[in-house]
Amino acid sequence: MFKPILFAIALMLLVEVCGYKQAGKGKALPPEIKILAVPVFQNSSLKYRVEQRFTKAVIEEVLKRARGIHVTTNPEGADAVLSGDIRSFRAVGSTLDQQGRTRVWEVRIGVAVTLRDTNTRKILYQNARISFEGEYELSDDPQSFFNEENPAVERVAKDFAQSLISTILEGK
Repeated sequence: MFKPILFAIALMLLVEVCGYKQAGKGKALPPEIKILAVPVFQNSSLKYRVEQRFTKAVIEEVLKRARGIHVTTNPEGADAVLSGDIRSFRAVGSTLDQQGRTRVWEVRIGVAVTLRDTNTRKILYQNARISFEGEYELSDDPQSFFNEENPAVERVAKDFAQSLISTILEGK
């Protein structure tokens, strides 16, 4: 009975020493930040509604990962504000079919973000050049045609949000 307890203690010490830590438990954000404002991102790219998709993805990721932080879209009364700007949106054909028509498109979206503590006015995180990409394929059959651009943008926005919030929370 004594050996399993000793083994468990040794394993806990080993895990602590090797640097293992649970995701989402990072200390990169100051503990006084309890309310995070994520206003709708700006859209310098002028691509229709892309800023709404990115803002929504970021809010959902914060709600999923940052327990104990209240999220709002209104900066008034918030402890920190996460603002963003969709700077570029580019869809480029990357694969042609036998008739020379584009079948696979690559979507590349450039974003700038800033996280600012509203009490101290200190910038907690800033990156003016985040680039994320994805691809979508057009159907060969015109009767079953479905434009995959919107789902591709949704996937890129989700990947962006996961990476951004992980970086902010974990400091990586």
